[in-house]
Amino acid sequence: MKLVTHKYGVYLQGTKIAFQLRYFIKLAYKGTNYHGWQVQPNAITVQELLTKSFSTVLRIPVEIVGAGRTDTGVHAEEFYAHVDIENEFKAEEIIYKVNALLPDDIVVYNILKTAENAHARFDAASRSYEYRIFLGKNPFYTETAWQFLTIKLAIEKMNEAAKMLETYTNFKCFSRSNTDVRTYNCQVTHAEWKQTGQMLVFHITADRFLRNMVRAIVGTLIEIGKDKMTLAEFKTIIESENRSNAGPSAPSQGLFLTNVTYPKTIFNHEQ
Repeated sequence: MKLVTHKYGVYLQGTKIAFQLRYFIKLAYKGTNYHGWQVQPNAITVQELLTKSFSTVLRIPVEIVGAGRTDTGVHAEEFYAHVDIENEFKAEEIIYKVNALLPDDIVVYNILKTAENAHARFDAASRSYEYRIFLGKNPFYTETAWQFLTIKLAIEKMNEAAKMLETYTNFKCFSRSNTDVRTYNCQVTHAEWKQTGQMLVFHITADRFLRNMVRAIVGTLIEIGKDKMTLAEFKTIIESENRSNAGPSAPSQGLFLTNVTYPKTIFNHEQ
């Protein structure tokens, strides 16, 4: 028989072959019960449960790669991961079966066919986070917001500091110590506090984020809101590139990954 070359491999003409096709998984999760996204020894993670569910439904071992890491207790309203699956399938059936196996705090919304080399992490063009603070006490927000009972914050001054983030690129001062990265540069395109009733939300969008970066920024901005830090001191902290100069990290339960964007070419490909 004649060997035929295909973009997914080489096979004998006339034989049936299973090709690996790449798909993006769109999902969401409440991170309260998990030690973050990434698989860890002796800890339950979202990636572990998602991989087990897909492997069970597809009846083959699969490897799932996420758009990034989220720490213990951090939530994701929109998260993407990619997986390679043999041949075509009905997405609705897989979604239904996977969701039936997943716990109630993890949900798969969609499975999207992509270009063969699309990567959920490296091809992400931007990521957006929200950090939620409830100005009061509410038992229904204990796992999804940082609650301030009596503290009054200077929100306008916090927004002045937040706007300064858009003028810098090196955010080493807000990165977790001993993080193995090639660069501490990030392009922040939007950073703003918005208040609706008792809910105060910090919105931030960038091309990438460092480990613990958003929580460190929020914790430092809160110091400004408490009048314990000036705008000049905030500027000096950023330029120092020293994590010990910044404020404490905000608690994990208030942080949400809310949006991940990708180039349209990832989905506009040969079917």
